[in-house]
Amino acid sequence: MENKKKSIRDEGNSSSPLGAGGSSLWVTEQPSLHADLDKKSVGQLLREMNEEDQKVALAVQRAIPQIEALVEKIVERMKKGGRIFYIGAGTSGRLGVLDASEIPPTFGLSSNLVVGLIAGGEKALRDAVENAEDDPEKGWDELQSYHINKTDTVIGIAASGTTPYVVGALRSARENGILTASVSCNPGSPIAREAEINIEVIAGPEFVTGSTRLKSGTAAKLVLNMISTVTMIKLGRVRGNKMVNMKLSNAKLVDRGTRIIMEELGLDYVQAKNLLSVHGSVKKALEAYSR
Repeated sequence: MENKKKSIRDEGNSSSPLGAGGSSLWVTEQPSLHADLDKKSVGQLLREMNEEDQKVALAVQRAIPQIEALVEKIVERMKKGGRIFYIGAGTSGRLGVLDASEIPPTFGLSSNLVVGLIAGGEKALRDAVENAEDDPEKGWDELQSYHINKTDTVIGIAASGTTPYVVGALRSARENGILTASVSCNPGSPIAREAEINIEVIAGPEFVTGSTRLKSGTAAKLVLNMISTVTMIKLGRVRGNKMVNMKLSNAKLVDRGTRIIMEELGLDYVQAKNLLSVHGSVKKALEAYSR
């Protein structure tokens, strides 16, 4: 076990300056293409940041075949009762937790079906937790507390692709026959090598050198949006292009639900709102009216 722990730490040492093959800096650590930021005007900085951000969507586009393969497998598993587990540290972990937390209100799915785990736990959502990401066994320990099984999917998120917490979790999950995927912004990283499906969004160096909350964070957010949204659509949580299973937790969403019913059934606002009030969800209201 000690040898295994050491090997994971060595592979996933995020402080290492070397990229794939040890020959160059990881892409995410390479110097910014924009020099002397502190000497530029606000407008120039904003325009140059925007130039860099435009590269992200194109990089995500190149990864669509891998995202497609993952979603197909996730849908198949979730129809059998499977779950999605996002796991990451720092910005990557926060993005996983964010995406998971949006599933219940947006699609009306139980909160235990898409779960986000972050190194350091809830405290790490707001504050950095020292050394939390460096334990290669902690991620798998946390996954086991959910009684993870072969119908589930583990998606490791790490801009660098080197985080030991994520590397170790993916390795153990795959060894136990669980579908694994990685989302990273460096080619040939340790988490990609541990995952069955690796999604690499290579968008170039960050605007501020090494600040992976920027383009890398945007890339991860776009990829997670695609994974969860398309999965929910294929699981029947969307009708047409409408969120018919959303939770009606405030006046804005009640109004939105009412207008969906108006559009779908040709009712006036009062009729639609009354129907929504009786049945408690857009989907149930539409189904009841159709009967």
